[in-house]
Amino acid sequence: MKPLPLSGQATAVAGMSNQTGRMVLRVRTVADGRGDIGTHDIALVRNMDDAASARASGFQAACLVGGGADLGNIFPQHIKLPGQFAYLGDGDIIGLQPHSRKLRVLYRRGSSHNAFLVTERCNHYCLMCSQPPRDIDDGWILDEIADALPLIDPTTRTIGFTGGEPLLEWRRFVALLDATRMLLPDTSVHVLTNGRGFASAEVVSAWAAVGHPQLCAGIPLYSSVSDIHDYVVQARDAFDETVLGILRMKDKAQRVEIRVVLHKITAPRLVETCTWIARNLPFVDHVALMGLENTGFALANQDALWIDPIDYKQDLATGVSILDSVGLAVSVYNLPLCLLDREIWRFAVQSISDWKNAYLPICDGCAVRSSCAGFFSTGRMRESVGLQAVADHYSMVSGST
Repeated sequence: MKPLPLSGQATAVAGMSNQTGRMVLRVRTVADGRGDIGTHDIALVRNMDDAASARASGFQAACLVGGGADLGNIFPQHIKLPGQFAYLGDGDIIGLQPHSRKLRVLYRRGSSHNAFLVTERCNHYCLMCSQPPRDIDDGWILDEIADALPLIDPTTRTIGFTGGEPLLEWRRFVALLDATRMLLPDTSVHVLTNGRGFASAEVVSAWAAVGHPQLCAGIPLYSSVSDIHDYVVQARDAFDETVLGILRMKDKAQRVEIRVVLHKITAPRLVETCTWIARNLPFVDHVALMGLENTGFALANQDALWIDPIDYKQDLATGVSILDSVGLAVSVYNLPLCLLDREIWRFAVQSISDWKNAYLPICDGCAVRSSCAGFFSTGRMRESVGLQAVADHYSMVSGST
């Protein structure tokens, strides 16, 4: 199982550069007579016939995927990409550094799992972090996202922002959220943040002033015991600041999701944590109970973190029941149905991003595969002893999102 490659290197870049050394480009399929070609648009071609049609349509630059043809005579400005990027389609957006030929796929128009990495920096050092933080100057990423936003299809249903910690440069990030509201007013926006920045009333006021009705902050809270939460995130006083931030956000009527990642440290207290949330934070908008992605720091710490989901199956069912009983919207993410009590199947969501979602051979004969979250293709998967193909259908009701 391999995830879809979202970064790599162009095999050739010709005639393309700008003052910043970085470019944001939207690839477009060829259409004769196209009249809406923008300065950031580049024709997506597979062969020389496509290239000729693109030139006739008015494109000034082309992107050739998986071919060895010489575009120089038709398009002095062009890039060539290896076959691993053959999945690119009309309206997809890439970030390119012409000098190094490095590129990242920033947005896929046909995907419902688009998320922008805002920064690699973070003030947490979570034991299971799937995106290990780096202390680097990467403020250019915010500029790249700002260039990409006007190119996104306005009918996109949802986009996400993640990190690192997006609120480390909160003024610039809030300005980006404001631009998102103006450019994509009908698009739901989900921000993954550790929430500690919201302990500042100034930050919360600026966030609320964006005025986006579909803006939600996804905030991790790993335990009702402060010392356990702080240990998991490797940051002193993180629990207190996170809870204060949640309270400040809800005081301003902002949407908040609580996220609990389940592993050997958090799972044993799951029922206690869900009870605490139900009693103390019943006004949050959503709670996500999440299976572990065994990649990044989770690989280095797997002896301390790995627990077979079958071992917390009953506690998970109890936790979901507690949250649901007080009217909280609750979902189970990242866990296959065969490892869940059937009573909570209706809360299970196909949550794993499409570019890293996979299934095992045992899933081929499963009656509920089409409704199952499946597995992560990233990192190193640990197989539960409870994995099995489900032989019969069961009443399935979509979980809350």
